[in-house]
Amino acid sequence: MDGDTPLHSIGALARLTGLTVKTIRFWSDAGVVPPAGRTPAGYRLYGPDALARLGMVRTLRELGVRLAVIRQVLEREVTVAEVAAVHAEALDAQIRMLRLRRAVLGVVAGRGSTPEEMELMHKLVTLSDQERRRLINEFVDSAFEGLDVDPGFLVTLRNSVPELPDDPTPAQIDAWVELVELVQDDDFRAGMRRAAADQIAALEEVGQPDQEAAKRFATALRERTAAAREAGIEPDSQAARPVVEELVRQCARLTGRADGPEFREWLLRRLKAGNDSRYEHYWRLISVINGWPAPDMGPAVAWLAAALRAA
Repeated sequence: MDGDTPLHSIGALARLTGLTVKTIRFWSDAGVVPPAGRTPAGYRLYGPDALARLGMVRTLRELGVRLAVIRQVLEREVTVAEVAAVHAEALDAQIRMLRLRRAVLGVVAGRGSTPEEMELMHKLVTLSDQERRRLINEFVDSAFEGLDVDPGFLVTLRNSVPELPDDPTPAQIDAWVELVELVQDDDFRAGMRRAAADQIAALEEVGQPDQEAAKRFATALRERTAAAREAGIEPDSQAARPVVEELVRQCARLTGRADGPEFREWLLRRLKAGNDSRYEHYWRLISVINGWPAPDMGPAVAWLAAALRAA
């Protein structure tokens, strides 16, 4: 070894770096900061590159990189960029998990949940995207299997998978837990199936309506009834009659039927069958979880149905 090369004892390195002798000795034994030689008495001596290596090791350890991986970096088996990319991804996953745990604990504290409820809640919020999708698909298969349901409707249901954000609010956690309970409820599934079967029967009677015309009617129903509610017009009042007449005429044209008592009885049955509060609640929960606008057809349908009954 060149006698002019300055060598440092482990104590000198400790003073220069602020690390403890114990830490430097441990890293040296792990092979990430090997000694350049030894004194006649057997004490370790380190070359000038030891300071740079110690700085690198300390930084990577503070970032959570294992010593075995650090040794690969120092030996040029992998690059710092490759290690950083892997660890950044791992940290993202850990941060998301910590945020989920914080949200669950907030809900638990607010609800006064039992240990069993807390455990269930934690399991539900940590489901993977694939597991959440499988849960919704199983619900759709169970509720509508064997029915001649509009494929587009089923696609909409399957694509409306709840996606908890990385930092969910207590309301989103609450909505997700409630949604899981809802889609596993046999009575809810049976209600959805009955509503779908009724809708199929109605379409068989009147045929498939023009989609653009159906959208226009849905918009008119939502906007006209919303305006009536905002104006304080009760569905059984005389002031509600013009709104009812307009909407009924538009629906009659949409379905190709003549307006009259028979049609209005048929329409009322359709409105009642399609306005299952649990169905509306399902979409409201999905909207809360995914941060979508809240569905607003339920109040519109309920107002028109009440007005038809009164008339």
